[in-house]
Amino acid sequence: MTTTEADRLRHVLRADIQGLHGYAVQPSAGLVKLDTMENPYRLPPPLQAQLGERLASVALNRYPAERIDDLRAALARHAQLPEGCALMLGNGSDELISLLTQALVPGATVLAPVPGFVMYGLAAQLAGRAFVGVPTTADFALDGPALLAAVERHQPALIWLAYPNNPTANLWDDAVIDAVIARAPGLVVMDEAYQPFAARDSLARLQRHPHVLLMRTLSKFGLAGVRVGYLMGRTAWINQFEKLRPPFNVSVLNAEAALFALEHEAEYAAQAAAIRAERERLLAALPALCQQVYPSQANMILVRVADADATFAALKAHGVLVKNVSGLHPLLAHCLRLTVGTPAENDRLLAALRKSP
Repeated sequence: MTTTEADRLRHVLRADIQGLHGYAVQPSAGLVKLDTMENPYRLPPPLQAQLGERLASVALNRYPAERIDDLRAALARHAQLPEGCALMLGNGSDELISLLTQALVPGATVLAPVPGFVMYGLAAQLAGRAFVGVPTTADFALDGPALLAAVERHQPALIWLAYPNNPTANLWDDAVIDAVIARAPGLVVMDEAYQPFAARDSLARLQRHPHVLLMRTLSKFGLAGVRVGYLMGRTAWINQFEKLRPPFNVSVLNAEAALFALEHEAEYAAQAAAIRAERERLLAALPALCQQVYPSQANMILVRVADADATFAALKAHGVLVKNVSGLHPLLAHCLRLTVGTPAENDRLLAALRKSP
């Protein structure tokens, strides 16, 4: 009997994997790229030259070793890691999300507000864990009663709270967060990918609660291409998760680039300040061009327009690429997510919006 490729596919791959759609990255060549919340600023030429010399001396013939420990220590200083806590490195936050989800006991439930970061649900599905998404209110605030009821009903082993949230860019209500933490039977991870642009953070929560973890990344700091994320928590918890981490998940080049950036964090802090200022300029200008503009504490702004598909296409035709999130969740109907760019890029965005339907 001959085995067909269709038979082989059914024999080898899980049915739910076959039904998945891969994460789509939009082609951006020749466009003003305002779709993926990257820092639009590069290093000044003198620092670029210094970084090039530094990377040229890296021993590419060796696996990462002590330099990874140096990066872990530098990030601990940068983030003001509390006493009694440890720090775990990831190949971006995505890897950390996957590792934490894989570590959960069979039958565990993962819970997060929706709309939110798609990787929370995807990681749960890939790990064979149940995912419960609790809808926010119509204005994207946490629905406290619904969220607490879901915690009580599903007893999640892991709760993700993005602070600020993606794609809505808002900070959750602190009273609701603290109530969720108080009732959580498992771990609560505060995902602070956009912390450089936010008015508040959760470092105090990490210090107060042994079951709270704090996840951050250098992607929004200005190193999206370097892929370094990090997880902070009580040492006992981090030691357990470290068992799942591939031993060489951060390359020597990535580690060296991250160390260089942390040595020049004042430059990146100035870039973050410029992005925050441009965000406020956009928040003032966008209400005249969109049906609704939502508050932002990140380097992105969520807007609602009359027709998201038509506006997205018109912006692209005018050379500006944004993210059409209208299909991600019913609450996001006709919504676009706009990354905050440089002043010139933001001028292009506003001009394109004025010409769009």
